[in-house]
Amino acid sequence: MSAFGEWTTAYGLPAFAYTMDQERDPRAEWDPVLDPLTRRHFLHVGNRRITLVTDNYGLSDLFDEHTGLLWLTRGTGVTRAGALSTDISGSERIFGPTFAIVRVADDRVTLERTVLCPEGEWPWVLIRLRVRNLLDEPVRLELTEEWTPGAARVELITGAKPADDPGLELELIGGARTGAGRLTISLDLAAGEERLLGLRYGLLDGGTAAPPSSSGTHGGALSSSGGTHGGALSSSGGTHGGAPSSSGGTHGGASASGGWTDGKANGRADTAAEAFDGSLAALRDRLPKAVAARAPEAEREVPWHAALLTGAACADGVLGGHTLDQGSCYSFRHGFNGAARDPLQHALPLVYIEPDLALSVLRNTCAWGGPDGDLPYALGPDKRPWTDLFRPSDQNLWALWLAAEYLSATGDLAAFADAAPYHPVHGAAPVPLGEHLRRQFRFLTDVVGRGEHGHLRILNADWNDMAITESGVDREVMISHGESVLNSAMAAWVLPRYAILAERLGDDATAAEARKLGEELRDLVAGEWNGRWYRRAYGPGAVVGESDMWLEVQPWAILSGAAPPERAVELLRTIERTAAADSPLGARLRWPDRGAYGPGGVGTIWYAINMTLIWAAAEHVPELGWQWWRQMSLAAHTAAYPDVWEGTLSGPDAYLAPETERPGRTWDLAEVGVAMQAYPVANLHSHSQPLLAYLRLLGVEPFRPAKAPDDAGFESRVLRIGP
Repeated sequence: MSAFGEWTTAYGLPAFAYTMDQERDPRAEWDPVLDPLTRRHFLHVGNRRITLVTDNYGLSDLFDEHTGLLWLTRGTGVTRAGALSTDISGSERIFGPTFAIVRVADDRVTLERTVLCPEGEWPWVLIRLRVRNLLDEPVRLELTEEWTPGAARVELITGAKPADDPGLELELIGGARTGAGRLTISLDLAAGEERLLGLRYGLLDGGTAAPPSSSGTHGGALSSSGGTHGGALSSSGGTHGGAPSSSGGTHGGASASGGWTDGKANGRADTAAEAFDGSLAALRDRLPKAVAARAPEAEREVPWHAALLTGAACADGVLGGHTLDQGSCYSFRHGFNGAARDPLQHALPLVYIEPDLALSVLRNTCAWGGPDGDLPYALGPDKRPWTDLFRPSDQNLWALWLAAEYLSATGDLAAFADAAPYHPVHGAAPVPLGEHLRRQFRFLTDVVGRGEHGHLRILNADWNDMAITESGVDREVMISHGESVLNSAMAAWVLPRYAILAERLGDDATAAEARKLGEELRDLVAGEWNGRWYRRAYGPGAVVGESDMWLEVQPWAILSGAAPPERAVELLRTIERTAAADSPLGARLRWPDRGAYGPGGVGTIWYAINMTLIWAAAEHVPELGWQWWRQMSLAAHTAAYPDVWEGTLSGPDAYLAPETERPGRTWDLAEVGVAMQAYPVANLHSHSQPLLAYLRLLGVEPFRPAKAPDDAGFESRVLRIGP
């Protein structure tokens, strides 16, 4: 059992009751590495615009990425009734998927305070106060709601610096409204009476209503129970269901969150109850359901992950669409949204949950780039391209993958005809989304290109930012001549799927080229088998991954078909005996142990790589796939490391293995001022990758009939598969 509390339900949704007294329990203290020791434990939730960071002290941060990386408030939001206050450590605290609840009481009254991110793109939170008189006589209360503005912009690497107040306001719904952040409400309660009050805090005049209840799709579900979604891997494969709005935008009109269509309460006291109850009803309706006999925790964790994943989206006021920033230390501590591959990865499971949001993220991420098809490594805190650190060679592959997955699931060809912008720094005219993708394919083939051995080049990084540093080959030589077997293996899977998209768009020449290149790369990867595993990379006169196994390339060799079935089983069993052995959270990135535990070292267990490993096992050794999925779960982290907060409700992008000094926690590069441990939760890999891995275990793949097992299922508003 977790030292911090236990799972429960609230408002019919999965939630976590936090029961630790962090001021007295020594297990509460942890080390962020770059900052002082702390006892604060926090969680990020949100809607499609604002992020609420709620903590074990009953306090809140608000974050808005609409035009940049902006903290609206830090460590604030308190309700007081006389000496009673919601920011005491002995309160009852509940973390929900889009809300937080605090309950306190004294001899006179009970006070329940819920802070909720309403469904939609509202840049404010709802506060519901439930006050009950415990006495047998009337009582008069002076109730105070107080928020302290504390705007701060996150600067690159160095952290947050104070900023001007963006116009935060506090409103008693149906009553007073102030920019001072404090309202006092007089209450006269009869004996035993309970009263509900509603307030809002944030940028009160901004935002738009939630999308329609169909999440923007038109027509039926993507597939029926046990059905397929797409035909065989050929240009004639069929599709099912309708298509989300090709613009990827949100929809106005009546809001599922209670009647606001313009961001204003219009003086209606009953709007608070409507918005609160309607928002929770809409949330219950949109979150997916799962059941799996071999992984019972899926029933709770699948909807939880979906809520935290979609709650991290933010409507982009600069580039359009929605960003799905991977968060954690990268954004909230170090000030950049990167790498470009990450929002594309995070959007993949959304194709089967909220496809309009998946498309919106694809359009937004394509808008990071320029007309040559190059995607920058990241966006800085001002949303301008940041290319100083890395120039990865793999990012176009992720855009092509998401686009193909989206088309397979929805059949929405019209989305690829709609114009999509480039980043404003390029001064280039918008082009159809399909043309964006074609230019990205051209960049991959013509600029990234291939090396001496025929593999795709590595430039100064591929998926693994530390690949060149860890390769042992001279950095400049590797950048100019290095080749990535990982890129080739991934491309061998992605390009045939992109070829189907190109073909359906009428671009037969690009389709044929992509299909041919994919076949050539698959054959080259097949030749990288060294009798134990697949090699990782090449430099002039150097082979990387001959004597040690780099995990990231192995699943892609299986998925691409480079590994025949017998070899796939052999390789998966080798991973089970080596990189995955005695590790409660999954397989390590490198094997054997060399004593290096940084981001590229052997002691790190990455969500993104264990996802592909589970997927590879799903077809060849399914019992291993289910076992590894369970090791990826929040339940597994709690069982192995009950005193570690990260991994309880949310997590980083990677964990440290049992043999390291801080097992169950995460990596740091303190010597250069960067550390995941400085902000070890709210990384979207900890939510997106378990979702995608679960879908793959059910046989959900693009342009391929599903083969769901009899004892597991999944249901969203656009997909139902299994029992």
